[in-house]
Amino acid sequence: MAGLKHRQNGIEIISYYTGYIVLIVASLMTIPIITSLLFFEWNPMLDFIISDAIAFILGILMIMYGMRSKERNHDIQWKHGFVIASLSWIVLTVLCAIPYMLSGHSLSFVDACFDVMSGFTTTGLALTQDLDHISIGLNMWRHILTFIGGQGMVVLTLTFLGKEMGGAFKMYVGEGKDIELVPNVKGTARQIWKISMIYLIIGTIVLWIVGMSIGLKPVSAFLHALFIFASSWSTGGFAPNSQNIMYYHSIMFETVSMVIFILGSLNFGIHYAIWQGKRKEIVKNIEIQSFLVTSFVACMLALAGLAKLDVYPNAIAGFRRVIFNVISAHTTTGFGSIYARQFALEWGDFGILIMVVAMLIGGSACSTAGGFKGLRVGIVFKGLIMDVKKLLLPERSMNVYKYHHLKDRVLDDTVIKSSAIIIICYIVTFTTGTILGTFYGYPISASAFESASVTGNVGLSIGVTTSSMPTAMKLFYIIAMYLGRLEFLSVFALIGYFLGGVKKACQNILKH
Repeated sequence: MAGLKHRQNGIEIISYYTGYIVLIVASLMTIPIITSLLFFEWNPMLDFIISDAIAFILGILMIMYGMRSKERNHDIQWKHGFVIASLSWIVLTVLCAIPYMLSGHSLSFVDACFDVMSGFTTTGLALTQDLDHISIGLNMWRHILTFIGGQGMVVLTLTFLGKEMGGAFKMYVGEGKDIELVPNVKGTARQIWKISMIYLIIGTIVLWIVGMSIGLKPVSAFLHALFIFASSWSTGGFAPNSQNIMYYHSIMFETVSMVIFILGSLNFGIHYAIWQGKRKEIVKNIEIQSFLVTSFVACMLALAGLAKLDVYPNAIAGFRRVIFNVISAHTTTGFGSIYARQFALEWGDFGILIMVVAMLIGGSACSTAGGFKGLRVGIVFKGLIMDVKKLLLPERSMNVYKYHHLKDRVLDDTVIKSSAIIIICYIVTFTTGTILGTFYGYPISASAFESASVTGNVGLSIGVTTSSMPTAMKLFYIIAMYLGRLEFLSVFALIGYFLGGVKKACQNILKH
């Protein structure tokens, strides 16, 4: 009986904090409501008012249900923090998909949820119909989702409610982050948003100027600048037009966006350290070292492979069509400077292989990027070197091996093992997606490309992701994006918590 009561308290705690996260994110619908009002888009405005009302009602009901728990102000357990983080993403995906459905630009609710999860996870794949003619309000919402998702819904909520949340750090870690910029979680969350907002102002202004210089009208240039910055900084890949970054026909626009998404793919801790005057971090940090090596090798191999195929005739074309796409893949941004089918028709198997590897590696930990992260690649590589050195040294040697990530850290077997386990989880998810694609008749290279894109939260497509693809693939891609963004553990905690409840319920039924 005591166990049942304890579990009931746990459910109430989860409901209470999940409700708060729902309320905070739902309040962001005010922005597309105001946007629609300013541009006289009455139907979209009504869509968001209805959606906002539904989300607020659900959030309040969850909080009211959770208020029955006397333990909610106490330090919650790790399992609760992980479940709150993973559950809130599912609830918000369903709620935030409502405006998509009401707009008439989604063929099904699964398609709408696909686009929301793609935004939240900063993937950037889209099933939205007639993208070139959706309302400004809905376009604003798409890019809010990807900008918020990059930082994290829990991080956003902790910015406002950190003091009230006894288990704030556990929810923060549950969302795939563990960096502490300052001694408390609320302060860290605020620093993350401070960094993002400063870049938002600077990046939007620069892109606005570039947009006007290529012929966009001031208001249109501002909106495009805001949208492209949101996607670049969040390594999200959404764009306000179906042609993506190609719409602008500008090497300057592409270069500025590339600078932004490289910055966005870096650990927030690295940004904070550099802002604090620790510029040596640029050279010493294992993540930056790993990114420079892997991105350089990937670019050189891709250029060599495509030069052999004689696809792009000169250096400018090589930069705009090869390097841009490889870096976009590696940072998991997903902006494409060529059409989806060009990867299949022009890049060949070698070029596709390079892109698959780059997408799976991804950017930095505790950034807006996806993939299994340069930090883990660096740790596993250094672990391999460490084991080789140990074999060559005398048995009594007691050398301590270290790596530098914001500070010097001991490289031990536990760190290496945890990094390797997460990498294995990504590879298993990628392999499952590839098998599923080939099962439904897609070529293995196309299946691998698309599976790497969703698993690494990239958003580049080879032409597989369309509204006509099988529903089973849509659902798997949603799950893969979700798993990849939250880095598996909190989702596993949610599944375990749910299965544990089912098991106990069955045991109680059998007893009676």
